[in-house]
Amino acid sequence: MYQSFPKDELGLLPPGQDPAVTRPSRLSRRAKSGIAAVSLAVIAFAGLKGFGGTEAKADAPPPANVTIAQPLQRDIVEWDDYVGRFEASQSVEIRPRVSGQLQSIHFKDGDVVQKGQLLFTIDQRPYLATLAEARARVASAQTALALANSEYARAARLVSDEAVSQEEVDSLAAAVRAASAGVAAAQAVVRQRALDLEFTNVRAPVTGRISDRRVDIGNLVAANESMLTTVLALDPIYFTFEGSEALYLKAQRARQQGEDAAQQVEIKLQDESGYDRTGRVDFTDNAIDPRSGTMRSRAVLSNADYFLAPGMFGNMRLTAGGTHKALLIPDAAVRTDQARKVVFVVAKDGTVAVRPVEPGPLVGGLRSIRSGLNADDRVVIQGVQFAAPGSKVNPRPGKIDPPAGFKPAARPVQSPAASQATLAQ
Repeated sequence: MYQSFPKDELGLLPPGQDPAVTRPSRLSRRAKSGIAAVSLAVIAFAGLKGFGGTEAKADAPPPANVTIAQPLQRDIVEWDDYVGRFEASQSVEIRPRVSGQLQSIHFKDGDVVQKGQLLFTIDQRPYLATLAEARARVASAQTALALANSEYARAARLVSDEAVSQEEVDSLAAAVRAASAGVAAAQAVVRQRALDLEFTNVRAPVTGRISDRRVDIGNLVAANESMLTTVLALDPIYFTFEGSEALYLKAQRARQQGEDAAQQVEIKLQDESGYDRTGRVDFTDNAIDPRSGTMRSRAVLSNADYFLAPGMFGNMRLTAGGTHKALLIPDAAVRTDQARKVVFVVAKDGTVAVRPVEPGPLVGGLRSIRSGLNADDRVVIQGVQFAAPGSKVNPRPGKIDPPAGFKPAARPVQSPAASQATLAQ
């Protein structure tokens, strides 16, 4: 639409131009701009609509690739972990039983000595003299007894002739009995003096490793007081440890079920990687310590090479039961969902589902599962981060390799949970 503008009204025409020339009005340009905007909106809206009137959808991403496998079934034995200390099975302080001057030493410091081996000698001369005196007293008492017997026999022959009185005969009989007692007393003194002489030779009461001498030759030692040295019996050796009340109750429940009370133990030292030292529990204390709430126990094991020494620390595992079947999956397949442990399983249609589980101890890198999982479940073992509950995945078959190199064991599992487990092969 066009409109004429007189020259005198606008005064905008350049010189020589006809005032009747027409131009688009300002209103028509605005209308055209609005029509263009509406057209673009219609085109954009039409692009979002199909001919059928339905909305177009963006292409969905393809299902994530995950690796699945069925749990590995194996017989395992569970163990409880403890830390303890080695102790000598016997510890003896060597003290003299008689007093005197130390005359000789018959061992080297730190030697392994045998039971009955001579260790120290105390000056024997005073005890030889007292023994000789005691023997002389025995001879004197025997002479007095012989005289009393002779006098009694003579009086007994004369009593029938009424040459002696019955009272005198009875007195002589009493003298015989007194002389016999004197002989017995003198003989007892001889035995005592012989013992004192024997005690001048100080011998090892047990087989074990001896410490250093505490008294040098030439010193006077006092009976039952002076410390000469110590001997520790190290074969077998003890391993003492403390367990919680829960573990003590577990052992008691096992005994109620008729299991053998002699639980097997395996011990390793701080610089050892394997539990190569074996033994058995032979003692449990009679009360729980009220201060710590623990029960003290003891294991005994062989130490024929005397390698183990009292005071050494060791890590011990105690059988928490016997052999039982368990399901094993990679430890990375177990996820934490707030306060519970879960694994992801894939159904036949590729849908991911969540299974709350109760995990057990590790078995060579594989996590044992006590409950919540079935042997035929297809567990996501790789690509767990791509599995979401209810989503579709592209499962690929995998395999769980069993751990190797674990020793068999032989007892059932009780709660509470054990600290670790090994395969029973």
